[in-house]
Amino acid sequence: MEVLSIEKELKGNAYPGRGIIIGRSADGTKAVCAYFIMGRSANSRNRVFVEDGSGIRTQAFDESKVEDPSLIIYAPVRVLGNKTIVTNGDQTDTIYELMDKQMTFEQALRTREFEPDAPNYTPRISGIMHVEGGAYNYALSILKSDNGNPDSCNRFTFAYNHCPAGVGHFIHTYRCDGNPLPSFEGEPKRVSIPDDMEAFAALLWDSLNEDNKVSLFVRYIDIATGAYESKIINKNQ
Repeated sequence: MEVLSIEKELKGNAYPGRGIIIGRSADGTKAVCAYFIMGRSANSRNRVFVEDGSGIRTQAFDESKVEDPSLIIYAPVRVLGNKTIVTNGDQTDTIYELMDKQMTFEQALRTREFEPDAPNYTPRISGIMHVEGGAYNYALSILKSDNGNPDSCNRFTFAYNHCPAGVGHFIHTYRCDGNPLPSFEGEPKRVSIPDDMEAFAALLWDSLNEDNKVSLFVRYIDIATGAYESKIINKNQ
């Protein structure tokens, strides 16, 4: 599969929705993840990312304008030991709690389905990174309706080991803008990952549609030590 330019992927799509990128830095020393959210409605746009322990959570920017918090307020990133979980919904908590009880990533997600936001039935996208003893692997998942059928949930998991330097995988909720919004299709896209976290965050943020982008989180984890650095960018300041 061709390694794509994440800049071109994002600039060529006005509304990928919410997206997860996981991979390895070009010098091979860092495990990398990024998560962004976008919004078309005032309720979706009224959010910011804030730090929450070793993870992050979403928070209303203006509490007085919150319409329905059920699908917009959640913890996108949580850390369980040597595992970093990143998702687009409250399935972060499901994965965290069930993996803490010795269930697998896939088993935890078997208890969940796509979001109940008819007619879009937004896919639940999830990722997990495992960094331990200088080794690194990761997986991505998508739970989506069967071509808009709310009675059928299609589940796909993509696992990656011996991750090559400078390469990551990108999955997002919507193929493009539309009414209803068409779900992502196919395998996660292979994209290039640079060494510099600040430069990568700036590239992603600048490439997202100006009207629709809301917040971005980027983390680089040292594969040898487990130490990490993170970056949050919010449109609402």
